[in-house]
Amino acid sequence: MGIEIERKFLLASDAWRDGVEKSLEMHQGYLSHDAQSSVRVRVYDDHGDINVKSTRDGIHRLEYEYPIPLSDARELLNKVAHRPLIEKTRHILHIEGHCWEIDEFHGENAGLIVAEIELDAVDELFHRPAWLGEEISTDARYYNSNLSKLPYRYWAEEA
Repeated sequence: MGIEIERKFLLASDAWRDGVEKSLEMHQGYLSHDAQSSVRVRVYDDHGDINVKSTRDGIHRLEYEYPIPLSDARELLNKVAHRPLIEKTRHILHIEGHCWEIDEFHGENAGLIVAEIELDAVDELFHRPAWLGEEISTDARYYNSNLSKLPYRYWAEEA
């Protein structure tokens, strides 16, 4: 069983861009998504994967992820996945022993940029870079599965 403990944040500035080590273009779609669980297909570089997540509190998740043939992943995205697809660039940074993933969304979710950090424990201490903004870990609007149902552009002004 895979358990993921993830915290999510909005960003207070673009200063994080100076520390980017690697960037990946990602396209993902959901085969199913509800308030507590989702099945996602993702394509990035020359990889495809399928992922199952389930959460009750937005921070702890059961997560299972498996590689699948790239052709299968593309076919699932094109023929099965709910619309709109999630399009984003994932930027990777390492700061004081932790990996930060900064997702810069495009398409229907353009304008949204979210920082994520995976931890070993909910109460694990970590360095909070100056560019880090408001925590949104438990705000379901920012879950990728929900962004595929109600994209950011439709509610951004309210946030």
